[in-house]
Amino acid sequence: MTREKKGTLLPPPRAAATQSRWRSVGALMLHAIAVAVLLKTAFELYQHFTAGENPSASLVKCLQVDPLVPSQQSPALFEMEQYLRTDKFRDETVERLAGAVHIPTQTFDDLGAVGEDSRWDTMFELADYLKSTFPLVHSSLTLEKVNTHGLLYTWKGADPSMRPTVLMAHQDVVPVAESTIEQWTHPPFSGFYDGKYVWGRGSSDCKNTLIGILESVELLIEAGFEPKRTVVLSFGFDEEIQGNQGAGHLSQVLVDRYGKDGAAVLVDEGGGFADSWGTTFALPGVAEKGAIDVELIVRMPGGHSSIPPAHSGIGVASELITLIEANPYEPRFHAENPFLGLLECANAYSPKFPSSLKKHLPWKEPSCPAKKDKLAIEAAKYGDSIKYLFTTSLAVDIIGGGVKTNALPERTRVVVNHRVNVGEKVSTVQAKIAHLAHTVATKHNLTLQAFTDEPEIPSSIKLIAKETLEPAPVTPTTVEGVTPYGVLSGTTRALYGESMLIAPALMTGNTDTRYYWDLTKHIFRYGPGYDPELGFDLGGIHTVNEKVSVVAHTRLVQWYSLFIRNMDEAKLA
Repeated sequence: MTREKKGTLLPPPRAAATQSRWRSVGALMLHAIAVAVLLKTAFELYQHFTAGENPSASLVKCLQVDPLVPSQQSPALFEMEQYLRTDKFRDETVERLAGAVHIPTQTFDDLGAVGEDSRWDTMFELADYLKSTFPLVHSSLTLEKVNTHGLLYTWKGADPSMRPTVLMAHQDVVPVAESTIEQWTHPPFSGFYDGKYVWGRGSSDCKNTLIGILESVELLIEAGFEPKRTVVLSFGFDEEIQGNQGAGHLSQVLVDRYGKDGAAVLVDEGGGFADSWGTTFALPGVAEKGAIDVELIVRMPGGHSSIPPAHSGIGVASELITLIEANPYEPRFHAENPFLGLLECANAYSPKFPSSLKKHLPWKEPSCPAKKDKLAIEAAKYGDSIKYLFTTSLAVDIIGGGVKTNALPERTRVVVNHRVNVGEKVSTVQAKIAHLAHTVATKHNLTLQAFTDEPEIPSSIKLIAKETLEPAPVTPTTVEGVTPYGVLSGTTRALYGESMLIAPALMTGNTDTRYYWDLTKHIFRYGPGYDPELGFDLGGIHTVNEKVSVVAHTRLVQWYSLFIRNMDEAKLA
C-alpha cells in the first residue's frame, strides 16, 4: 500500500527505514573509500618527493621573486636608464675602466707597513684618478681615508632610521710576474679595448666593480636622485693579501658607527652566473668556506751528507706530505651548505638535471639521514670544481729545507693550505693533521708539538696554525616578505628577464667580507655583470690575459643603479 504526498511516491515506513540505514552505510563506505584514495595519493606523493622524482618539493624550496623595478621615477632618471644602454655610455665607461687598469696597484705578500713601504704609493695615484674621474661623487659624498688608503664614501640618506646599504670592492690587484709578461695578448696594464673586452690586470678582479659602483652613484647624483637610505662605499686596498690593512680597518669603523647588525645589506665581489643543466642561474655567494694554513716544521740532526741517516729531515717531511695527501677529506653536505639550494633549484627548473642526483633529493627527511652523504658522493663525481663546494680541500703549497749539497737539512718547512667545508670547523683540520703527524713522529722517534706555543726543539715535528678563519655565517635566503635576498633577486630579474633564475651559491675562496660579519647578516658576494654570449667566464683572474666583457661591465653598472634605488624603497622586515 502506498501513500502520495505532493505527487511523490513514498515507500512503506519499514522499507523507508531500511533504505535509510543502507544509505547511511553506503555513505560511510563512500567516505571510507574517499579517505583511502586520499591516503593512497598522499603516500604516492610522499614516495615521489622522497625519491626526488617530482620537482614540486624543490619548487617550494626555490621560490623566485618577481622582477623588481623602482617605483620612483623622474624624467632625469628615465633619461639615465636610456643612456646606460647607449654606445656613448659604453665607450665612456670603457675609457674610465681602462684608466683604472693603467695604474698597477699590485699588492705583494712581503709588503711592509703602510707609510713605510713605498710600493703602497700606487694607491695614492688611484685615489687621485678616482677623484678626477667622478667629480660628483667627491663633491656630494663624504670621503674618509682609513689607514691611509682605505676609501670610505658615505652618501647620507634622509631617513636615519633606515639601515645603510653597503657596497664594496677592492683597489689592489694580483701581481704580474715578470716572466709572464710576454704571454699576455695585450700588455697587463694597458687597459686595451678590442671592441669586446677590456684587457689587463684588475679588469675583472675587481676594478670593474670599483668603477661600476662609482659610475652608478655618479649617474644617480647627476639624475637628481636623493637617497632616503644611506649608501656606504667601502673600498679596501689589500684584499689579495688577506685584507687586514684595508677591510680589517674599514669594517671596524663601520661597526663602531652603525653597531652590530647595523647595515641592511652588503654586496661585495663574488659569484656570478652559470648554466646549470640547461638553465641559467644568477649565483650570489651567501657563504664562504673557512681557511687554515698549517705550517709543518721538521727538525732533524744535521751532519755531513756522506754519512746520512736512513731518512733526512726532507725525507721525513716528504713522508708526512704523502700521508696527508693519501688521506683527503670526504665530500660531505651539512644542512647549511647553500649549494644544496642550487641543487634544489636545478631539480625544480633544469630540464637536464641528472636522475643520479634527483633520486637523492629532497634530503631533509628525518627517516633518511644518509641521503646527504649519498648526494655528496654522487655530486662529487661531476668534477673538482663541484666537489670542493662541499669538501674540505688540502693543498701542499710551500716546501723548503737545506742550505748546502753536502750538509744534512736541520730544518724543513712545509705549508699546507686548507679550505674548510661549510658546517665544519678549523679544529677538525687541526685534529686530523695532528693525528697523521703523530704517526710519522712516532715512527722516527721525534717529539710532536701540535699547535702549542712552545718554541721549536731538536728532533721534533712542530705544527703551527696560520691564517685561520672559520666558515662564514650563511646569509638568509628567504623571500617571504621584503628581504635583502629578495631585493637582490628582483633587481637581477628586472635587468635580465624572468628567464634568469636565482639560486644561492658558495665561495670556495675568501673575500674582504670576512671582516664584516658583525656589520650585517645579509652579505652577498656577487658580480652582477653578465654577458649572455659568454655565459660563465672568470675572465682570467689571477693569471695571464685577464679581461672583462664590456657587455658584462655595462650591465654591472645598470644593476648597481637599480639596486641602490630598490633598496632605497625597500621596507625591510
